[in-house]
Amino acid sequence: MPLKAELHCHIEGAAAPELVIRQADKYGKDASPYIQNGSFVWNDFTSFLAAYDFAADLFRTEEDYARLAEHYLTSLARDGAIYSEVFTSPDHAIKAGLSPMAYTRALGEGIERARAKTGIEGRMIVTGVRHVGIESIEAAARFAARCDHPLVTGFGVAGDERMGDFEDYVRAFEIAREAGLGITIHAGELLGWESVAAALDHIRPSRIGHGVRAIENPDLVKRIADEGVVLEVCPGSNIALKVFNSFAEHPFRRLRDAGCKVTLNSDDPPYFWTNLKREYDIAAEHFGMDQKALLATTRIAIEAAFVDRKTKAALLARLDGHKR
Repeated sequence: MPLKAELHCHIEGAAAPELVIRQADKYGKDASPYIQNGSFVWNDFTSFLAAYDFAADLFRTEEDYARLAEHYLTSLARDGAIYSEVFTSPDHAIKAGLSPMAYTRALGEGIERARAKTGIEGRMIVTGVRHVGIESIEAAARFAARCDHPLVTGFGVAGDERMGDFEDYVRAFEIAREAGLGITIHAGELLGWESVAAALDHIRPSRIGHGVRAIENPDLVKRIADEGVVLEVCPGSNIALKVFNSFAEHPFRRLRDAGCKVTLNSDDPPYFWTNLKREYDIAAEHFGMDQKALLATTRIAIEAAFVDRKTKAALLARLDGHKR
């Protein structure tokens, strides 16, 4: 089993259905419109967000969040992952009645518990949400810049790509960049190649969340390859959300063959009936990747990780030791 690393997963979206049902029982909520036969139920991006928000609202206390992070990272480690970055959301914290700091500390506690049990390293990317608005995105950036939590190492913007313009977020990313945080932004998932080009022009990220619609413009694919921008690709999510109709049509392999740095990620795994292990299995089965190619993908992820030099060197040493 190849060692794995993940750069793109929303922590609230990583909550397994059985964990969400337990939380719903705890808070007296009815999960049946959103979870049936042990699986999340939705039919388009809007209903997916509704199910996501319902589940996210069931995590309310610090211990709820610590348990969520511990549960997810422990499951990753069981499947051979040595590194995980999760997107965190101050907006969800506030909605839950927690301060962003209490929420972040709780998730950090869960990450530390998972590391103590399994050895997996974890970091957090504070994320603003497009469909919540520019003010909240800038507030998230200010929080990320000043929170001084050792596991907060990046800043990003996620949410509904159809809302807002990339130039609206320049100030937020300047705040994060000035604080030394790693920069990533979702683009090229629901919207076409133009959104990836706009993200590169306005935000200048080192990584793009998804980015797969770049395949629609060969010049843009060449630019991504030339600039060394890393794509956080989520094949299972892309098929579930009908960004592409099948794995045969998915551009992962074409992007990789064109020299783009591509990684494998699960996004919101239980909503898309996937996990990181399945994403690596998809790459083997549908994209023709052998063990060596899969390990090379893990190496790209670790090299692109928002993590200090010493930890990165230790992770790469684990990867090299595994290959021998």
